[in-house]
Amino acid sequence: MKATQLLHEFGQSIWLDNITRDLLDSGTLRQYIAELAVTGLTSNPTIFDQALKKSAAYDAALRARLKQGRTGETLFFDLALEDITRAADEFRATFERTNGVDGWVSLEVSPQLAYDAASTIAAAKDLHARADRPNLFIKIPGTREGLPAIEEAIFAGIPVNVTLLFSREQYLAAAEAYLRGIERRIAAGLNPEVGSVASVFISRWDVAVTGKVPAELTNRLGIAIAERTYRASQQLFLAPRWQRIYNAGARPQRLLWASTGTKDPKADELLYVKALAAPFTVNTMPEATLKALAGRTEIGSGIPANGGECEALLARFAKAGVDVAALAEQLQDEGAKAFVKSWQELLGVIATKSSALGAAA
Repeated sequence: MKATQLLHEFGQSIWLDNITRDLLDSGTLRQYIAELAVTGLTSNPTIFDQALKKSAAYDAALRARLKQGRTGETLFFDLALEDITRAADEFRATFERTNGVDGWVSLEVSPQLAYDAASTIAAAKDLHARADRPNLFIKIPGTREGLPAIEEAIFAGIPVNVTLLFSREQYLAAAEAYLRGIERRIAAGLNPEVGSVASVFISRWDVAVTGKVPAELTNRLGIAIAERTYRASQQLFLAPRWQRIYNAGARPQRLLWASTGTKDPKADELLYVKALAAPFTVNTMPEATLKALAGRTEIGSGIPANGGECEALLARFAKAGVDVAALAEQLQDEGAKAFVKSWQELLGVIATKSSALGAAA
């Protein structure tokens, strides 16, 4: 049996961290769903930037939108929503079969709004309404400024993928924002079943400390952070405050492991996939990682429910001079800036293509 199916049967959802019009038009996404147990999809500005740069599949749609006078961000979201809604429709059967646990796709608000809560919530409401799909997550960064927007989106009934989380503390803050939104819905007599995942980025931890720690600690920081965060999530699920919202009809916010492609060419390409297997979680994988997993027939032992020896390992990193709390803040800030950079490059690609296609018309 393929390791993709084994992981699915273990209880972890496999999502694809990629979307392109070619992936949809060729039937490849449908094939991944049918053959590789893929049950959801995530996107981000970098993914869309690469898709537009490398493909002519968007040219016809660009011409049509240009004739309508669409430009810049408005034009991009027109294109992105076309792709995302098509992907959502591909996963609709999964969404219905699992009663809304799985079958989700994700679209991010403009990364330039990461530190503007009011504009973030307005954009989230607009995108969710325009997509008109029940299985769409709106991605909102879990920055301090993003937390109020997460709470408001959940209260408004908008499913949220909280992105750019790097630590247990950032995860707990995002979970608290989700919980407050659900509690407010219950108090207002509204349906408390609003989907959410909390996306914790893994591989960037190890990239950040490459060459700065003893060799025996190489490629172990991201996994230790994940284990610490997973243990915190298990404790949350059992807390009375959370159990009260379950009793009212709400669901837990699932953990999602992001940035799970191995960056170190000397390490196992499935390093993070094997280490992070855990029931009732999601692993969103780059396409290359998904294909590599499909070629294996085992999945590894995964995360111990109690987090294993993560605290002892993190103590060793502290002794080696790694300030985990400070690094988490740095990684979140760098992640937000990187997405803004990709966003600006994306808008530049759209402008260049628009100019070329307009001139050729």
